[in-house]
Amino acid sequence: MKSKAMVLEQFNKPLSEREFDIPPLPEDGILVKLLASGVCGSDLHMAKGEDPRTPLPIILGHEGVGEIVQINGRKRDLNGEELNVGDWVIWDRGIVCNECFWCKVAKQPYLCPNRKIYGINLSCKDYPHLLGAYSEYMVLFRETQMIKVPKSIDPASIVLAGCSGATSMHGFDTLTEPLIGKTVVVQGAGPLGVFCVVAAKSLGASTVVMVSGTKQRLDLAKEAGADLLINRHESSLEERIAILQNLTHNRGADVVIEASGSSNALLEGFRLLRRGGTYLVTGVAVPQQCIPVDVYQDIVLKNIDLKGVWVSDARHLVQAVDLVIRHTKIFEKLVTHRLPLSQANEALRLVEERQALKVVLTFQ
Repeated sequence: MKSKAMVLEQFNKPLSEREFDIPPLPEDGILVKLLASGVCGSDLHMAKGEDPRTPLPIILGHEGVGEIVQINGRKRDLNGEELNVGDWVIWDRGIVCNECFWCKVAKQPYLCPNRKIYGINLSCKDYPHLLGAYSEYMVLFRETQMIKVPKSIDPASIVLAGCSGATSMHGFDTLTEPLIGKTVVVQGAGPLGVFCVVAAKSLGASTVVMVSGTKQRLDLAKEAGADLLINRHESSLEERIAILQNLTHNRGADVVIEASGSSNALLEGFRLLRRGGTYLVTGVAVPQQCIPVDVYQDIVLKNIDLKGVWVSDARHLVQAVDLVIRHTKIFEKLVTHRLPLSQANEALRLVEERQALKVVLTFQ
């Protein structure tokens, strides 16, 4: 058997289509045939060489849903269900060592320094080669944590649960108080931001405000449950602050979530957040230029809880998959473009030029 894959061989160059022999599976490994592969904004950063974790050559793609075609041994998913050939699965993109301080003592496995990530830091030059989702087939190591997904669901709609969705749920998992009765501001109406809207409403937030600069994305955020939309291209910062003040008895938002991927969003987010509020920074995923922060005014005097949110673990994947299954129609609308594997370069272009909300590579 062979598998076609789109390979990043040089930064800032188009991906190359290559054919790989499907190797013998590693011990207790699983071979899946891809059903859907999400094209994430992080993939674009990697293609440009902006992510220091990226080796060359590499098959990109850390968001995947596939059908099991071969199992070397026995395997159960995170819900305890035995997996068999023919099952549809989604997997945790990261594999941790379960031996280091962060895994064993701190109980923060997402910070594991030995974490291996499909499509991000595993090169296709190394066995078993098919280690990214921009491929017809993919090999999953025995340590991979998976969830069986129902065949009644559109694979393209659930694929983002493995990245944006799980990261979103990680952010909410850090909150020390329930969201019931609280006002939440989400900055950025991309897949991560829309997922945050659905999650915030599901967790009881009374008012969710979406701040974005794209009408199409704002409209989708409204369908996802956002109570108030603010177009940042049609309002000034002072106007946005005034809107939040009027909405919250002159306090500001209880929770602000940066989901834009831009460090500069924090400069506004600090102004929208109330004293004693919580700021979740979920979208900044690659090194960026430093921003000027007034530590006294924005952090200390306001006594805020500023929380960086780095990737996710198995708990958050389970939560994200459950949320998608309960709100399938919303997440189907998130997928604005479906392209074949051979058009992966076009998919990255659409993401770069912001012509798409969510692009998914689909397979016959």
